[in-house]
Amino acid sequence: MTIDTDKKTIRAIHQKKIIVIDKLASLLNSSIKTARRRLKLWQAITSYNMNGRYYTLPGIPDFDSHGLWHYRQVRFSQHGNLKNTIIALVNQSRAGLDAAEASDLLGISVRSFLSSRQKHADLKREKIQGRFVYFCAAQKDYIKQKQLRDAMAKTIELPSDIEAIAILVETIKSPHLSIDQLALKLQKNNYRISSERIENLFSYHDLSIKKMPDLTF
Repeated sequence: MTIDTDKKTIRAIHQKKIIVIDKLASLLNSSIKTARRRLKLWQAITSYNMNGRYYTLPGIPDFDSHGLWHYRQVRFSQHGNLKNTIIALVNQSRAGLDAAEASDLLGISVRSFLSSRQKHADLKREKIQGRFVYFCAAQKDYIKQKQLRDAMAKTIELPSDIEAIAILVETIKSPHLSIDQLALKLQKNNYRISSERIENLFSYHDLSIKKMPDLTF
């Protein structure tokens, strides 16, 4: 393997934007082990989705304000792997992040990832209005984030826990109903729940009327 081969390979990666290890080894005319050593030498960045199969080189990604970049469906982070990226995003956030908010930022679902890490030294987790919110572990930052999250929660009028259960039950029984129709049916059952509050419930849990809310996050 020569310096010219390395230069040609680096140019090829810049043209392609991203690359998998098999293709890199082919370009280098080397073994997979040697190709991995080259990635380390070049300080390559590993994708946080697609099972970490894709790589890019420093200078190629145009990272956004969150330190994230994607090419087609492949996603990369300045912060490193998915765990480190989530911690960084939570720490940077003004009011912590729940699973839906983190997923929106990252472009992938992180619900199962977060649920498997209920305790983490770098994060605090609290249940607020039926979903888990992740905050910075540093006490000073946590207090600021929690205060703002509490203020945000107060501005959203949600059904009570009993009302939310009634909404879920009725939604499962009659998934074809619109929000207005659902409100009317609940009112006939002596639940005075406005369409707006029902809509807030589904919106807060990032769900459609036809999808049962996941209240574990």
